[in-house]
Amino acid sequence: MTITLFGLKNCDTCKKAIKALEGAGKSVSFVDIRADADLKAKLPGWLDAVGAEALTNTRSTTWRGLDEAQRARAKSDALGLLSENPTLIKRPVIEAGGTVHVGWTMPVQEALL
Repeated sequence: MTITLFGLKNCDTCKKAIKALEGAGKSVSFVDIRADADLKAKLPGWLDAVGAEALTNTRSTTWRGLDEAQRARAKSDALGLLSENPTLIKRPVIEAGGTVHVGWTMPVQEALL
């Protein structure tokens, strides 16, 4: 199974996920969501798979810097908001076996390890 992990190079959670997956013998391809990801192609599928609420990181510094009108777009125009602000995407986003996982929670770890 091919595993593609979308995240940021300096994200500790992404680093932990890569280390755990590789430690379990999985082959992981890393894609930086700011520099290398084709978000226009990826975001619609991710939003369909997990929804805007799961994909939007409302605990991030970027989120705290948004005004109320911009935050409201998380529900009305999540595609536009996340495309403009890739650091609002909850990390990591992991594509594995046709499934999209968001975050590095116990359920995600159990599904992938």
